[in-house]
Amino acid sequence: MFKIIGKGLPFAAAGALAGPLAFAAPPHAAAHAGKPADPIVTELMTRDLPDIAGKDVLMITVDYPPGAADPVHRHDADSFIYVLQGSIVMQLRGGKEVTLNPGQTFYEGPNDVHTVGRNASQTEPARFLVLLIKKQGAPAVLPAL
Repeated sequence: MFKIIGKGLPFAAAGALAGPLAFAAPPHAAAHAGKPADPIVTELMTRDLPDIAGKDVLMITVDYPPGAADPVHRHDADSFIYVLQGSIVMQLRGGKEVTLNPGQTFYEGPNDVHTVGRNASQTEPARFLVLLIKKQGAPAVLPAL
């Protein structure tokens, strides 16, 4: 679980998966409980795409503290990932696990299920940029089917 920080307000995802892009304890709280801290998501921008009727783009950064991981989820969106710092491990259902380093990219389609998303390191943080092209007003994250 993690939360989106942006414009001073948390970003709430709808439904039972208020999960991967919703409220979580601050990083220090998880560390005190003896488990890795949750990912932190920061909303950078949301814009309607006038040339693509009914679509918008959401730009976020995801910070993975050491050992952090996402729950299994999906996006009803085209998701473009660019690693900024550290190393992350990604896998889609039916695909191979890949480790990505700064400057490397990853893509998730609207029908993909994101089965692995985690920091490759137990000691160093990782950070990546995500662009989600989705239906206007649609939640950024959905439960895996």
